[in-house]
Amino acid sequence: MEELHTVTLARIIDEFSLETMHLPDLPENILISNKHVNRPGLPLVGFYDHFEETRVELIGNAEHIYLKNFSSEERRDHLENFFAHKPACLIFTSDLDVFPEAIQAAEKHGIPLLRTKERTSDFMAALIAFLSVQLAPRITRHGVLVEIYGEGVLLLGDSGIGKSETAIELVKRGHRLVADDAVDIKRVSSKTLVGEAPEIIRHYVELRGIGIVDVRRLFGMGGVGMTAKIDLVINLEHWVQGKMYDRVGLENEFVDLLGIKIPAITIPVCPGRNLAIILEIAAMNHRQKKMGYNTAEEFNNRLMQQMGIPLE
Repeated sequence: MEELHTVTLARIIDEFSLETMHLPDLPENILISNKHVNRPGLPLVGFYDHFEETRVELIGNAEHIYLKNFSSEERRDHLENFFAHKPACLIFTSDLDVFPEAIQAAEKHGIPLLRTKERTSDFMAALIAFLSVQLAPRITRHGVLVEIYGEGVLLLGDSGIGKSETAIELVKRGHRLVADDAVDIKRVSSKTLVGEAPEIIRHYVELRGIGIVDVRRLFGMGGVGMTAKIDLVINLEHWVQGKMYDRVGLENEFVDLLGIKIPAITIPVCPGRNLAIILEIAAMNHRQKKMGYNTAEEFNNRLMQQMGIPLE
């Protein structure tokens, strides 16, 4: 069963500078668990099939004009019926006047009632984006997340293989550390994974023999990042004599994280290999592939042409 994540109403109020019209409890105690946001056009006319109580509801210009055309008594009936279905929260957008009947119904049924100056479409898009990140499915993986030339690279491998040392070398070469040792990975959309460090170890690196190092203080703010999209997974493993490793790059490997397939490569580690440079090349090569140029395929085509083999 998928773990349910929540965000407090206080976070939403602070993030969007919302005006509070009524709160049944402290906003820190009110939890939102649904990333979807709704405009209750149909519910206000009495259609409540498929109504989700856990959604945040927005009243925009269209809904406001619809309710404004009623008498106070009729408006009270519509709003009373709506609040009786226990929406998670109701927000008036575009700095619209909040009907006294809405405040009365919110107080009666214990529903948070808020207001924003933002236009409905803009606010709805921003709120959905915020909730998608805060409520995203997530897992924690042992590894290191670095940003190399704009590519988020997740390093996986056994303890002691050199992930943290490689991350420090990359920071010295101008790249950014996002997380060391533990990486919290969130699925923020059907195609995107975002990684970050648990707050308690953010910007810290453990180097055996030295101890805990504060990367932000040693290398400055330019050496660290809060989050990064995960574009590539690199598995570091000890070199195994006789094992066949991909030497051309034609094989496509993927790792499944939270139901999303992320391109992956395996890099053998042995004395004398400069992992920082290898990871830089891997990140640039991956970026080049995303831009439509695959060196391995180009090289393979040239070989086939040289041998007179027709291209498919």
